[in-house]
Amino acid sequence: MDGSPGVPLEVRHLAAQLTEPQPMRRGSLSERYVKCSKPGCLCAARPQARHGPYYSLTRAVAGRTQSRFVSAEQAAIARRQVAAGRQFRRQVAAYWEACERWADAQLDAPEAASQEAAQKGGSPRPSRRRSSRRSRRS
Repeated sequence: MDGSPGVPLEVRHLAAQLTEPQPMRRGSLSERYVKCSKPGCLCAARPQARHGPYYSLTRAVAGRTQSRFVSAEQAAIARRQVAAGRQFRRQVAAYWEACERWADAQLDAPEAASQEAAQKGGSPRPSRRRSSRRSRRS
């Protein structure tokens, strides 16, 4: 893309950001504290005594919710991956916007219409009407 003439610098810069690979994921990471069902456990009466934290990754796949429990160590990694995924989506949206501004600029440019007409070469001349031939039998 660097060698393409006419590509705005902003579009080139945003495209370069999109090509840097990194681990990322869609969805969210949740932290939960839960009550157990053991009789006499303090977690039922006191919210501060609930068990946890338990971490889960959640995302929608084909219209269904998928969840996966992860450890506390994995949660720190997953948190960075989810943040990278959100950043990637923002970068894609910014790239789309820049490309649309570029496309609008091409449509709004006065020379675009004249160049297109010059490439077409104008419209062909209409054919001349010929008189119909009469049959020789009459």
